[in-house]
Amino acid sequence: MAEHATSSKLERKQSLYQSLDERFEIQNEKYGGQQYSQIYFARLHYMRSVLYSLIPNWKPQLPVCTILELEEGKECIIVGTIYKHMKLKPCILDEYSKERSTVPIVKPHNFMHPDDHLVLEDESGRVKLSGDVLSPSTFVTGIVVALHGKETDAGDFLVLDILEAGLAPQIELSLDSREEKYVVFVSGLSVGDNSSNPLHFQLLVDHITGHLGDEKEQAIASQIVRVVIVGDSVEIPHGILNGQNLGSKELSRLSEPTKELDIFITQLAAAVPLDIMPGPNDPANFSLPQQSLHRCLFPGASTYNTFTSCTNPHLFELDGVSFLGTSGQNVDDLEKYSDAKDKLEFMERQLRWRHIAPTAPNTLECYPFTDRDPFFMESCPHVYFVGNQNKYESRLLKGSEGQIVRLICIPKFCKTGVAVALNLRNLECHTLSFSINLEM
Repeated sequence: MAEHATSSKLERKQSLYQSLDERFEIQNEKYGGQQYSQIYFARLHYMRSVLYSLIPNWKPQLPVCTILELEEGKECIIVGTIYKHMKLKPCILDEYSKERSTVPIVKPHNFMHPDDHLVLEDESGRVKLSGDVLSPSTFVTGIVVALHGKETDAGDFLVLDILEAGLAPQIELSLDSREEKYVVFVSGLSVGDNSSNPLHFQLLVDHITGHLGDEKEQAIASQIVRVVIVGDSVEIPHGILNGQNLGSKELSRLSEPTKELDIFITQLAAAVPLDIMPGPNDPANFSLPQQSLHRCLFPGASTYNTFTSCTNPHLFELDGVSFLGTSGQNVDDLEKYSDAKDKLEFMERQLRWRHIAPTAPNTLECYPFTDRDPFFMESCPHVYFVGNQNKYESRLLKGSEGQIVRLICIPKFCKTGVAVALNLRNLECHTLSFSINLEM
């Protein structure tokens, strides 16, 4: 192992790093054919204790009931898991239906319908929700909430108010006394894809390693203390996977994108600490949480102790700043089954619901954990980032108890040539653009 990154000519600043990915690692779990009821039970059990602690400050005068204990006309509070009944939600059984469907054609990126409605369920039963307080377009299956309302003569529960868990407690962060340090995020490199321009990535590498620009730009590059590659780093040519045995030529084509990626990130790892996360198109397990990419895929980069292969989601601390991020599957799935003005609003909802992937396992694939749900947000991060988005977006979110969260949507680099730099001193961020047009 290389003890020090020596190939950079810069006097690079150092930072204290701690990976907290253990909660997303599948080590002692044993799959015995179990279904997903246990992960829902663990989620309800944990979130109910959180909501019970908030109810006395919300509406202490109202009794808390189970769904089975509801009485017509009596106002109370019930706590349970939302189930969203969706008319257009894809069903695998429809693939085997012999009758022609009469369901109208919808946009492939969203399955909402005006007839969608919400149901709340706990261990004792379920009840249909009514009223104007809850909008089905905002919520998805899997969210645990507390509802104030009453049962109607029709058997529905008329919702009068809602209590969400809200942002989790956050470690206090002092920003004023910090020095200038940057974390660079890049996502969707898609090395091997026809639309990916390797020159863009090489320019990014040269900028970070201090081989591009004048002395001022090199001084800024020396302030970069970590690079995080947020999923979908390679594009494997799946067309040659036709179920037949592959020859040496086909096997070589399969490995070429990974070899090319290793060449790039070896240059980075020689100069700056580097995290790489798997994405939906990378050679890793498909369901969340995705396990770290095997180090044997990166024979060059893995020789440096600055190289870290991480899980997706990825949780870490850098100089006391807490980071949480995903490669985008959790937000993209929310967009299919709910509505928001932008991706940042989906991210805000996840923070308020205290859950990274509320649609898992209903519509988002995840491992069937038996006694825990690893996607809880037990504490609120200072930076929440999501990769593989169509465009760069960022906003500073402030919680009711003084929490401050920098939300970042990281665009696909192969499409935009854009990376994102975050300043640890003040949580401000800006883009690094390396898109060029070569016209003959």
